[in-house]
Amino acid sequence: MTNSKKALITGVTGQDGAYLAQLLLGKGYDVSGLLARRSSDTMWRLGELGITDKVRLIDGDLCDLTAVLRALETSEAQEVYNLGAQSFVATSWRHPILTANVTGIGALNVLEAIRIHDPKIRFYQASTSEMFGLIQTERQDEKTPFYPRSPYGVAKLFAHWSTVNYRESFGIHASSGILFNHESPLRGIEFVTRKVTDAVARIKLGKQKELRLGNIDAKRDWGFAGDYVEAMWLMMQQEKPDDYVIATGVTTTVRDMCRIAFEHVDLDYQKHVVVDPKFFRPAQVDVLMGSPAKALQKWRWQAHTTLQQLIERMVDADVRRVGRE
Repeated sequence: MTNSKKALITGVTGQDGAYLAQLLLGKGYDVSGLLARRSSDTMWRLGELGITDKVRLIDGDLCDLTAVLRALETSEAQEVYNLGAQSFVATSWRHPILTANVTGIGALNVLEAIRIHDPKIRFYQASTSEMFGLIQTERQDEKTPFYPRSPYGVAKLFAHWSTVNYRESFGIHASSGILFNHESPLRGIEFVTRKVTDAVARIKLGKQKELRLGNIDAKRDWGFAGDYVEAMWLMMQQEKPDDYVIATGVTTTVRDMCRIAFEHVDLDYQKHVVVDPKFFRPAQVDVLMGSPAKALQKWRWQAHTTLQQLIERMVDADVRRVGRE
């Protein structure tokens, strides 16, 4: 394996990091992951995919430039995927400075480390549809103006423009994937899709009676994380770096997502879902719907998993998890 490609993934223990590590390992890569040990249960996703022992974990924090430099040296990475972030929108309101440092400055640290260590390293930045925020067009693509509506969206926008800046200023092969919402059975419990599917499992098994949510009429473009990490890899294989919207092109309300989840276990969502004002955000993002036409045209990428398939898969996984508790 000495001649295999080498990749470094920041945020390797997150949903996207785990699926990306699995994909790269399957392609024969030597995979390293930067791990900031802030919690005790960070490894469960790698365990779920059976790859814990196949990923080389390197202690380090995105907020520490020297740690990132050491990770580049240790991993000998030719490709760096920056997925590490404080990535929960609601938390960004409570911890805006932490979010700015980890999500925004953290990306700049990785770019600067690449510039110092080896500008030939290819860089992927995990941008987000939250940068569009207060949408300027019905469907968002690479030319849609940004209008972030949360500290998370603002921090991601800083990281996004830093990526463009380093690409244009230093000739680094730096690309951004502007990913719309992507979910899976490995999604964190704090995100609305997992909150719903976990609650459905608990209600079905008699361990919970109701599910409290905020704005259930908000619309999102939801895809499967396993489909989206393939787009990340494809982006890094292109001759020229660029920015791409990665989405399904279909938008669905939180209400309809709840209906799909509850119906999968023969329950009526209207009998269990309670709208609670405390879950509304200070500034709402009501609708997001992406146009993945550029990725389809350039390298024939498109999402393969429907929302119904995705939510049913997540419900089944949570029923198994809750049943084991």
